[in-house]
Amino acid sequence: MLPRKELFHLPEGMIYLDGNSLGPLPKAVPERVARTVEGEWGAHLITGWNVDDWMGQPSSVGDRVGRLIGAPAGSVVLGDTLSIKVYQALSAALEMVPDRKVILSDTGNFPTDLYMAEGLIRQIGQGHELRLVAPEGVAGAIDEDVAAVLLTHVDYRTGRMHDMSALTQKAHDAGAVMIWDLAHSAGAVPVDLAGCSCAFAVGCTYKYLNAGPGAPAFIYVRPDLQEAVSPALSGWLGHDAPFAFEQSYRPGAGIERMRVGTPPVLQIAALDAALDAWEGVDMADVRAASVELSEVFIAEVSARCPQLTLASPTDPAQRGSQVSFHFEQGYAAMQALIARGVIGDFRAPDIMRFGLTPLFIDEEDVLRAVDILEEVLSNRLWDSPEYLTKSRVT
Repeated sequence: MLPRKELFHLPEGMIYLDGNSLGPLPKAVPERVARTVEGEWGAHLITGWNVDDWMGQPSSVGDRVGRLIGAPAGSVVLGDTLSIKVYQALSAALEMVPDRKVILSDTGNFPTDLYMAEGLIRQIGQGHELRLVAPEGVAGAIDEDVAAVLLTHVDYRTGRMHDMSALTQKAHDAGAVMIWDLAHSAGAVPVDLAGCSCAFAVGCTYKYLNAGPGAPAFIYVRPDLQEAVSPALSGWLGHDAPFAFEQSYRPGAGIERMRVGTPPVLQIAALDAALDAWEGVDMADVRAASVELSEVFIAEVSARCPQLTLASPTDPAQRGSQVSFHFEQGYAAMQALIARGVIGDFRAPDIMRFGLTPLFIDEEDVLRAVDILEEVLSNRLWDSPEYLTKSRVT
């Protein structure tokens, strides 16, 4: 049954509509992290790598993430940051089609994906090109020049959702390698990586999966490709036998080769505990509840807050689990909302962004949030000096 508010630490009186940016603290996490710190690290010290299987957690907990994104066991591993995982996937993809030089992405992609692509192009120096098109133009831009298609499934600003199956098939038909960024999809919308048969997928765990700030990223590699992938970041823990201490790299078996550095044990423990909130939850039910909440939110805001213009698609089938609106004074208005206990966020140049997360949000929360939003806009409560000065994080 949804929501599962009782599983989360939610401050009294707060309506948290920012789980698409940072999920709230699951109540199970503090005890689990304390147990890892005191009962494992404290009691076992370095033997925890074996006794508590710290070394195996990136794959075992990766399988738990995999269940939420339609990935088979043994195809997802945790570690590092999303930027690192983008680099790993893209560099491996380019090696798979060495005769092509175009990386295709869209103008709505999250900047870190584009920055990592630019850096990789400079580093390898083989004449590759990052080609950007409008999100609506991606399908028409996939041709025989494209080596890899790198897309974020759900647009971080507007919530617009690509058709994963159709675009993956289009890439395959053109001989290109498909890479999906699931940062705004994992735990938000149903994903079927095995069904769509993409080569790679990456994502983070601190948003809808609620693993906390700094939580590890994940990477998926299609099982039939794993033994052929050659990691550019050939880290010690991606070696076939790390404790043989060989002087030359031999890639590990399967998904293990996509490991790089020492796993963040405390953060993986937090993620493992956070994933308990998903036990018994069907992503189809999450999706249905998300659409219902989003439709109520859009209808209420449209009727009561004419100052705002919907930035998200009107068709829920084309939208992730967030709703965004344009407003010229969006930053100040969001700060005024936050000061009154409704937490969303702002994305330049004028986007007010709200995550509708059914694990801990219900219709009463949505209606109350619109009441406060209407009050802020109707009375210009945002027009105050303390709300107009931008903080470092928006």
